[in-house]
Amino acid sequence: MSFLKNKLVDIAIEARNFAHSPYSTKKIGAAVQLDNGKIYSGCNIENASYGGTVCAERVAIWKGYSENLLPIKIKSIVVASQETSPWPPCGMCRQVMAEFCTPDTEITLVNLEKKEIVMKFSELFPFAFEPKHLA
Repeated sequence: MSFLKNKLVDIAIEARNFAHSPYSTKKIGAAVQLDNGKIYSGCNIENASYGGTVCAERVAIWKGYSENLLPIKIKSIVVASQETSPWPPCGMCRQVMAEFCTPDTEITLVNLEKKEIVMKFSELFPFAFEPKHLA
């Protein structure tokens, strides 16, 4: 694992510590690296009104995009869970990722023992609904 990849994994695992997950008890962390090199983290934040819950991936993506001028794309995303087999992003997160990733964006799913599953965004979401569909 490269130094940068290790850094992203460590940031995602650390972000889990800030999760607010009293309902599911699942703490998820994410780290997003933009193509300008900046890195942002996020954690899941649950709400008693389940529709108000936000996943770690979306928190990290929105933080990054709210602090940078467009156009930028996501270079890499790491999602950390406590599960034996690392968890993938939910459908809502995949749709948000489709707005900002390229087909080659690297997606890494990792657990606390740093077991990894690595794929490209095009493999995670092969037929994504993208902005080009609205043209």
